[in-house]
Amino acid sequence: MKGKAFIIDLGEKQVKYSQYRERTESVKQKIHFQPLIGVVLGTGLNNFAEKLSNSVSVSFSEIPNRPHATNKAHKGRFVFGFYNDIPVVISEGRLHYYEGYTSEECVRPIRLRKRLGIKRLVLTNACGSANPEFKPGSFLLLKDQISRMVPSPLIGENIPEFGPRFSDRSDVYDRKDREVILQEGRKESLPIHEGTYRQFTGPQYETAAEVSLAHNLGADAVGRSTAIEAIASSHRGLKTIGISLLTNYGTGISSHKLTDEEVVERGKENSKNFEKLLEIALKVLWKGMEDD
Repeated sequence: MKGKAFIIDLGEKQVKYSQYRERTESVKQKIHFQPLIGVVLGTGLNNFAEKLSNSVSVSFSEIPNRPHATNKAHKGRFVFGFYNDIPVVISEGRLHYYEGYTSEECVRPIRLRKRLGIKRLVLTNACGSANPEFKPGSFLLLKDQISRMVPSPLIGENIPEFGPRFSDRSDVYDRKDREVILQEGRKESLPIHEGTYRQFTGPQYETAAEVSLAHNLGADAVGRSTAIEAIASSHRGLKTIGISLLTNYGTGISSHKLTDEEVVERGKENSKNFEKLLEIALKVLWKGMEDD
């Protein structure tokens, strides 16, 4: 397969597999080690990257042919470093479908991380609770998802290096690691639940009817990211964990009007608990890799 240029046909936008190789090499030239766990930080959760030692940051704008994040709440960079001796790459920001990018464009950073050598992935987000029993300020460990509102990032010609044409979805979020993280989180008295996430397109917040529909279909949380990233990561064979910080009740459960400022502030308020939960997740994933 070496040297062959696969192309995804997306109308006017075409992505060559050779471009992924170019992006990978451009990043490898800037770092001094191979990251083994990738982490995507959601809105208001960026402070965790400051905990890394021997860190090197790479701005998204430094990577060839990479779409740029436009959400001002995200710093828009990769941070490579070590968290308690665990080699990680943290993404401070992500691409959203509502920014005008295709689903395929939104998951390119996930595919880039895999090419850089990661073996595990943690997807985090700040989102709304669709379950009246799951209070704002608590965490949702994702066991499943509903992504029908946003086109699949796998639409188009399949690139074999990314995974099979028709891929299984029975364990999008790794059950074995998830159960250990849930158990360890509860030992630390963290407010943590297990449930299902539904991705909407955004950028607007969901209506009361949409939140009610999502909950009736089995969703415990609603947001504007994550699900299509999990599709791409499981397609690539990455064991994936999803963690949502529930920043607010969805419209209809609460009459409170929602703002992005509130989401960012709730992220800051829960930063210590989030750091503790993410530390647990990284330790569990690292041990799982050693046991593989």
